[in-house]
Amino acid sequence: MILDVLLQYAEQHTSPESALLKKINRDTHANVLMPRMLSGHLQGRLLAMISRMVKPASILEIGTYTGYSALCLAEGLRPGGRLVTIDKNEELEDRVRGYFQSSSFSNQIDYRIGDARQVIPALTGTFDLVFIDADKESYSLYFDLVIERVPAGGWIVADNVLWSGKVVEPKPDKDTRAILEFNDKVVKDKRVNCLLLPVRDGLMLMQKL
Repeated sequence: MILDVLLQYAEQHTSPESALLKKINRDTHANVLMPRMLSGHLQGRLLAMISRMVKPASILEIGTYTGYSALCLAEGLRPGGRLVTIDKNEELEDRVRGYFQSSSFSNQIDYRIGDARQVIPALTGTFDLVFIDADKESYSLYFDLVIERVPAGGWIVADNVLWSGKVVEPKPDKDTRAILEFNDKVVKDKRVNCLLLPVRDGLMLMQKL
């Protein structure tokens, strides 16, 4: 209960969502399965702030869902920058494209439907900022696919790394084991500095050395 009250207080003292983000938030909760997957107000403002601090020329997002986090990340893009976002859910494509077209970043977002494990190797160039928020079993693979595509000083952020607190439970299920393996892998990897933030469902911040 106290956590809910603190979250509400934190949101009240955080810059508000844009009108479009509020619409996506509302529509997702009303019309889309598993709305908890949405980044939401507090995490969305954190992602936007990280992006504005990094000022990326290129962003890769693995897991689009309804487009909320992509639009938050796009806020920090340099002029002429691009954001590639990948999702395999074809059923949400028309909805998400509509949101992107309604935004000021419509010409900077490259939305791709497909399996990220196949799409990422076909992409060209490097990425200053990567956001991983897709199937948990593939987190370690996604890290391996992007780590050499991120330049020194670049960032990788992974969502859901606390997995509803299951990471500290005695009998982890399959998805939890994947998250545990990913967290252990990252903290031992000498190519990155990492920080696990207990924000919402946990964000792992990694900076390439």
